[in-house]
Order: sequence, then structure tokens, then C-alpha cells
Amino acid sequence: MRFSFPHPMIIMLSFVALATMLTYLIPAGSFDRVLDQKTGRDVVVEGSYKVIENKPVSLGKMFLSVPEGIIEGAEVVVLILIIGGAFYVVDKTGAFQSGLESLIHRFKNAKAYLLALVGILFASAGALNGLQEEIIAMVPVLMILSRKVGYTPIAGVAISLGSALIGGAFGPSNPFSVLIAQNFAEVPLFSAGLYRMVFMLIALGFWIVYVIQTGKNPEHQESPTEEVPDKMSKSHSLILILVALTFGIMIYGLSNWDWDYNEMSAIFFAMGLTAGIIGKLGINGTAKAYSEGFAELVFAGIIVGLARSIYLVLQEGQIIDTIIYALFNPLEGLPLGLSAFGMMIAQAILHIPVPSTSGQAVLTMPLLTPLADLIGMSRQVVVLAYQYGAGIMDMVTPSNGGLMAILAAAGISYKDWIQYAWKPILMIFIIAAISVIGGIFLL
Repeated sequence: MRFSFPHPMIIMLSFVALATMLTYLIPAGSFDRVLDQKTGRDVVVEGSYKVIENKPVSLGKMFLSVPEGIIEGAEVVVLILIIGGAFYVVDKTGAFQSGLESLIHRFKNAKAYLLALVGILFASAGALNGLQEEIIAMVPVLMILSRKVGYTPIAGVAISLGSALIGGAFGPSNPFSVLIAQNFAEVPLFSAGLYRMVFMLIALGFWIVYVIQTGKNPEHQESPTEEVPDKMSKSHSLILILVALTFGIMIYGLSNWDWDYNEMSAIFFAMGLTAGIIGKLGINGTAKAYSEGFAELVFAGIIVGLARSIYLVLQEGQIIDTIIYALFNPLEGLPLGLSAFGMMIAQAILHIPVPSTSGQAVLTMPLLTPLADLIGMSRQVVVLAYQYGAGIMDMVTPSNGGLMAILAAAGISYKDWIQYAWKPILMIFIIAAISVIGGIFLL
């Protein structure tokens, strides 16, 4: 019988089951925590780890974690549905199609440059705002773009999500990872920015070139008879300006107004309604398009919720602190270079059970900062090790609900993604390792 690779939902549920089994195999343990007055977050106390009574998760609690995980991730799930509905409305107006046709026409003799431009834009958004889940709603447009320029759906995901994650992992300004980590490591915010930018450009340049060279669809055929209008209609232009303006307001709101998922959902909801009216869909047509968009992304939202379920099980069994202790405690006795490299690998492994980059920073920085001081390592290197390990691992770990949801929305199996991406991701890890080890001498 031919083996069929598991459905994304089965993969996520398998990880929930594996997490449950680990609560029986790994001793429970905990660090003491204190409230950090500057950030309002509970942080772990270095040297306070202790073994506690085991709390294995029951079968009933395992199944209960599924709806609890979806509820826990409700804000993200709602954001995915609302952005998905809004983009579906915009797509129904024909604005995306018109804009893509115009863009492709302008780059008809330089499609590789178009893909490079897309990669740079997504990487910039990743570096500035940690863009990831928001890409789920853009998948239909990205699939159209990749098809039109003769590239595979996997290339469309790689040039968007992959570039955004590289920007977030290597950039100097991701508020959900590097800035939180620098804050807890007590180093100046945005410090070593030039060093990070150099390695971000190296990693992103390699990634974009790899996708352009390997992502072409051999079955693609040009359509020389296809006519493209010289100019888009005024309504289509206005809608695309509205979309761009919405993203601009979102980025400004996240950076300056302490916006969260609910504020993002609200502004995209308003954008969708406005686009429907401008695009002459009418009130009922806009509502119908919204509901169809919701339906398209329900499964993607469920995948994000299931990723939260994995973490809830590990948290319930109180084994996360034990995993952290086992990963980082042996690093103290290693030579400086090996210790820095080991930190990055340990952070990558830890990102499987702890898929939140900000949560991982809160967990690990208070532990690793004193260790760095003890062995004579720059705290900036500790931040780099965390930033690269957690950020790059987002590209492969099934516990990353954003990755799995984007693959599901694009109709790409996790197996096909790994088969395509493991080699360039390994090269990205090597670039990160060079940066971490180089930081010992330069930072």
C-alpha cells in the first residue's frame, strides 16, 4: 500500500499526542518567577530550577486542550478570518487581478526582478513587524502571482513567508523577538543593528537567488496573446491604494499606538467593507464575499489554534522548564564558540514546544544572560543565538501554526515544503552560526 503523507490536521494532533506522552516521560520542574517592573512580565530567576511532583496530562485533558487551544488563540484566529474575508472582497472587485496584470506587464522581461522585489518587501515587513500570520490571507494573491510569472506555488510561499521569516530572524527591529530579547538582556534597543543588517542581507540575498533559480514551473506556458490595459481603472487603483494605506496604518499602530490583534482585525474589516463599496459589489455582494472569504480560511485558523494546544499540554504537564534546564545547563562548561553555537541550536530545539518567539525570549533571556556574564560572552551574542535559533526554526517546525496554516491555504503538503526548503534553510542556519561565532569577537 502506498504511503500517504498525513493531513496537516493529523500532523498537529500527533504533536498534541506526543506532547501528552512527554508529560509521562519527562520529570516536571519549575523555575521561580518574579515580576519585571519595566515590562510587566513574569521572568524566571536564574539558578532557581527545582524538580516538582509530576503532573502527567490525562487523555481527557489532551482532548480538552484542542478547543482550549483554539480559544487561547482566538485573537489570531479572528484576525485570520477577518483579513481573509477582507482580501477576498478585494479580490472579488478585480483589483488584485488588475494590479498583478499591470505589475507583471511592467516586469514582463524581468520577472526575476519582480520576485526579488516581492522578497525584499516581505523581508522588510518581517524585520519591522514580525509579519507571519498576516500572510495567510494573502495566499490566494501570491498563488496567482507565482502562477502568472511561471513559478510554482511553493516558490510563492518561499518568496513571501520565507523572506518575511528571514527578515524577522536576522533584522535589527522585530518588536516581537529581538527588541524583547534585548530588553531582557539589558542591552540598548536596536544596538548592533548594522551587524545584524549585514547578515540579514547575506541570508536574504541567498534565499531570494535560490528561490528564483529553483522555483520555476516547468509546465508554465507564456500567453503572448493576453492583452493588458495600459492603465488600471480608477476604482481598482483606489482600492489598491486603500490596501497599502491599511498596511501602513497597521504598522504605525503596532509601533506607536500599542495595537494588538483586535485593532488589526478592526482596521482590515473596515478596509474590506470600503473596498466592496468602491468596487461596486454592493452591500449584499460585499457581505457575501466576506462570508466566502471566512469559509476559505476557517481551516487555517483551526491549525493556528491546534499549535496553541501543543503548548497548553506541555504547560499543563509542567515540563517546559525542565526542557529549558536540560537544553541550556550543559552549555556552561563548553568553549566560548561552542557555547554560543550550542545556545543557537538549543533555542532552535526549544522553539518546537515553545512556538511563541516573544514567549521564548521571556523564558530564556533571564537564564542565559547571567550565564553569558559568567563565561565572558557578550550579551548581544546571547540575543543573536536566540533570535536566529527561534526565528529560523519558524520555517520548519510543525508547531508553528502560521507556517502550517499558510501551507494549508496554498494547498502545499508539509512534506513537499520540507523537501524543497531543507537545503536552503540549512544554509541559512550556517550563515546564522557564522554570525553568532563572529559576534564573539566583534560585539
